[in-house]
Amino acid sequence: MKIAVDAMGGDDAPQSPVNGAVLAARELEAEIVLVGDETEIRRGLATHGSPAKISVVHAAEVIGMDEPVATAVRRKRGSSIHVGARLLRDGEVDGFISAGNTGAVMAVTKVIVGTLDGVDRPALAVVLPTMTGRAVVLDVGANVDPKSRQLVQFALIGDQFAKALLDIPTPRIGLLSIGEEEAKGNELVRSVHQVLREQAINFLGNVEARDLYRGGADVVVCDGFTGNILLKTSEAIVEMMWHLMRKEFRRTPAGRIGGLLARGAFRRLGGRVDYQEFGGALLLGVRGLTVIGHGRSTPRAISNAVRLVEGYALRDLNRRVEDALAHLAGAQPPQNGARTETT
Repeated sequence: MKIAVDAMGGDDAPQSPVNGAVLAARELEAEIVLVGDETEIRRGLATHGSPAKISVVHAAEVIGMDEPVATAVRRKRGSSIHVGARLLRDGEVDGFISAGNTGAVMAVTKVIVGTLDGVDRPALAVVLPTMTGRAVVLDVGANVDPKSRQLVQFALIGDQFAKALLDIPTPRIGLLSIGEEEAKGNELVRSVHQVLREQAINFLGNVEARDLYRGGADVVVCDGFTGNILLKTSEAIVEMMWHLMRKEFRRTPAGRIGGLLARGAFRRLGGRVDYQEFGGALLLGVRGLTVIGHGRSTPRAISNAVRLVEGYALRDLNRRVEDALAHLAGAQPPQNGARTETT
């Protein structure tokens, strides 16, 4: 397997992507293609002895983390994101990873690589820990103002994701709202609720954010605006709890001893809740395997993103998603421009 990594994406690029690629090349089977400024990339690789399983494809431009998406996508066609997406489209790599500008990665991938049959817009999906295991949440940032039809598609995509990657035979699907009652929620949530009742999935109805962490659903569906707030709040709460625990353990001699005794348990807990261990969010609904990492992605996060793409590719998820959406697409034709939209 060959996986492209955007070496110019992220707050600490190219250092973190390059170091992450080296780590992945040492630990995993995949070959890595680093995309970006060749001079900078090779300078970073030289400190590791230029590993044999890593190659470089030059990209002359970079889309900044804070650049307006529409402008950057149109004007910077030589960017590392564009080049990586074209490699994926042309079959030269099996997956593409970027910790760069999320909106740009999503827009460029959608336009260049294209969406699956029956998918209007791709969705970002993350797997979060719960009290009883794990749950998929989508969308977490790709579509801040989706239509009801698109939320229905997200539910069907999430259902197949949980079956294929989490090995859950009959995933419980929940629609994120402010209350469990069918009448609760905004107009979008209420309009989607009844349609999901009619789909061939195990739809629970509305769920609240607390139900997610209690393990009350295996898949939670929401718009990207709400999902991104949920995700960022979750990350902040985890960071705050680690900070407070470290502070308390260091406060007294007895606390320091207790902290040492519990160090193994804390390390295992960190593996379950640290965003670095998840690698990034899968962009579901596009024809190629794409992972969008956190802007603060460390080398470990980049390496785990490569691991995520490897696991994703082995489960034939895209075919399963197209099959699940076939009846929906037949009943309601995709919106005009679903496969050719530009930004």
